[in-house]
Amino acid sequence: MENYSKALTHRVFGVVRDIIGATGEEAYVVGGFVRDWLLGRPSQDIDIVVVGAGIDLARRVGEHFRHAPLAVFRNFGTAQLRLSDVEVEFVGARKESYRRESRNPTVEDGTLEDDMKRRDFTVNALALSLRAETFGELRDLFDGVGDLERRTLRTPLDPRATFSDDPLRMMRAVRFASQLGFRIEENTYDGLVEMVPRIEIVSPERITEELNKILMSDRPSVGLKLMERTGLMHYILPEVEALKGVERVGTHAHKDNFYHTMEVVDSVALRSDNLWLRWAALLHDIGKPRCKRYDPSAGWTFHNHDWVGQKMTPRVFARLRMPQDDRLRYVQKLVAMHMRPIVLAEEEVSDAAVRRLLCDAGDDIDDLMQLCEADVTSKNEQKVERYLRNFKVVRRKLREIEEKDHVRNFQPPITGEVIMQRFNLKPSPVVGIIKAAIKEAILDGVIHNDYDEAYEFMLRKAEELGFRAEED
Repeated sequence: MENYSKALTHRVFGVVRDIIGATGEEAYVVGGFVRDWLLGRPSQDIDIVVVGAGIDLARRVGEHFRHAPLAVFRNFGTAQLRLSDVEVEFVGARKESYRRESRNPTVEDGTLEDDMKRRDFTVNALALSLRAETFGELRDLFDGVGDLERRTLRTPLDPRATFSDDPLRMMRAVRFASQLGFRIEENTYDGLVEMVPRIEIVSPERITEELNKILMSDRPSVGLKLMERTGLMHYILPEVEALKGVERVGTHAHKDNFYHTMEVVDSVALRSDNLWLRWAALLHDIGKPRCKRYDPSAGWTFHNHDWVGQKMTPRVFARLRMPQDDRLRYVQKLVAMHMRPIVLAEEEVSDAAVRRLLCDAGDDIDDLMQLCEADVTSKNEQKVERYLRNFKVVRRKLREIEEKDHVRNFQPPITGEVIMQRFNLKPSPVVGIIKAAIKEAILDGVIHNDYDEAYEFMLRKAEELGFRAEED
């Protein structure tokens, strides 16, 4: 597929070259595609700047790819052409100016230099010519190649103007630092810090898109720590920022839960590319600041922070315009349950406790175990080894009990309808009591997850409650 994408990309460039050769127009491949090409990274998003009418060129290119859908955004002067897994966007070269209170620019036609000036960073202000006479020639107006070699992020113009014009560029700086392992140049960093409050005018959806890319980095903590140091975290994820800091009373001090969370997120990132599991790692301890208490005998405690954290999670998702569906419920569930396997690892692992864990976690049990194993970040190596050794015991028992009792996602084999019919009952609390008692008996190992055993247990339980079965 990669070779096919390369061939398709070269074909697109050739078609553009041939078309503009007949019209005398100028067109350039710009931005991330050029950056990634120079870095040897794959890219399937191509931006082409036309000194002229970008939409018109897109239509003419589209005629050479008859089955390719063309989306035109006339208000923005852009058009997108999707070719298999390659997306090509055409836009006319332009210059932009912004009013301070608005994120919407005033746009005018411009030159290639005008277009490059409005780019976020010099490493994205690189252009490859598609004209036949200069085909493949690199235009580098701001030493972007030098910054690539130095692995540095720097704005083409004064960073305060760049970040003021589109404050999302501050999040993009953090994201590129996280994804590419680049550092932010000193003056650019200072300008970013100065302009941080302006992030408030950016839509939550755009911020979340960058956040997700940071979380999907190989080491998400690089970007997350940058967000905290620059002040962006304060405006975007104050619940995570609130984890930072250590309090002491006498000889008692708790660990810095922000840096602990960073370790957990990185550890999960090594184990899984599941974005929502990474979100659960980021939010798993957000209840701790509200639950922090000092006990002279026990030291610092965070009782019920898992329960408080799962209550806070929907508010984070709502504020960032994140999905309000099973993805939210999945993250909530892992935040709420992340202490359960840890408690098991601290105590003797009973079959009943493992059955309950497996029943409550259901199909998410493997992700929950990954989160809990990542959550062990103590500097005491013996303690870490003991926890991880016990987690292996928990995992073995989970496999054994699932094979034997089949309690993952289970419902009691006796339904409420069976109970009502057998005892001639209408829907009532007693039906729920009997059904719950059957479930508890299975989880406690009193009976197997078997219809006949559950039926006999139902008869005995109902008799205890003063109900006798109807005669057959």
